[in-house]
Amino acid sequence: MKASVGDVVLPGDYCEEISAVGEKAKVIIGPGLQKEIDHVYVTKAGILKKRNPNTYWVDNYQKRYIPARGENVIGVVVQKAGDIFRVDVGSSTTAALSYLSFEGATKKNKPDVQIGDVVYAKMLVASKDMEPELVCVDSHGKKGRMGVLSDGFVFKCSLNLIRKILNPHCPLLESLKNEWPFELAAGMNGRIWIKANTMRETIALGNAILGAEYLSDEEIKSMCTNIATILAGHVS
Repeated sequence: MKASVGDVVLPGDYCEEISAVGEKAKVIIGPGLQKEIDHVYVTKAGILKKRNPNTYWVDNYQKRYIPARGENVIGVVVQKAGDIFRVDVGSSTTAALSYLSFEGATKKNKPDVQIGDVVYAKMLVASKDMEPELVCVDSHGKKGRMGVLSDGFVFKCSLNLIRKILNPHCPLLESLKNEWPFELAAGMNGRIWIKANTMRETIALGNAILGAEYLSDEEIKSMCTNIATILAGHVS
């Protein structure tokens, strides 16, 4: 079935607009779209979206993470196998993380990573024919904000919510950071790590993030103010 931008689409639908634009300029197709001969077909159910100049993708509700190269993810170390750590990132298979993929790591100076540790890493290799591979350094060999996440609290959410809170126009994180200090790491695999001063603030943060999934911008600001008031003990 023929579809256009903004429509609810199903697997098997095709979009002639993308093919027409692709004849004149470069087009980037994202998740949920696949080019077959002379048409671009939909492979996921959702809403067909476009970002200027020519980027198209299908926005859908999904909990199963499919590894994609270059994405930052949060994983849990589940196994040590020689020089490789096996990391659960929520996909159909575990990802490999070499001990040399940490800043300053050598054969003599190995990183202190134990089974059960939570790591914030970048997806280096993501192919349907190969196992995913992670690194905890950037292209310059610096760790930046990646590596083992100590303390804190990890919880799962939908991939939609991750994309929403990482959107620069979403007021959630801006509203929360004005109320109390905290640290947050959001993985594109639907996992969020948060760390606040007290357990009460950490739980409030988690509830605020999970509750924001279907709220508008104004409702998010109001919810953050209410949570801060309750925590401060000024509610009657």
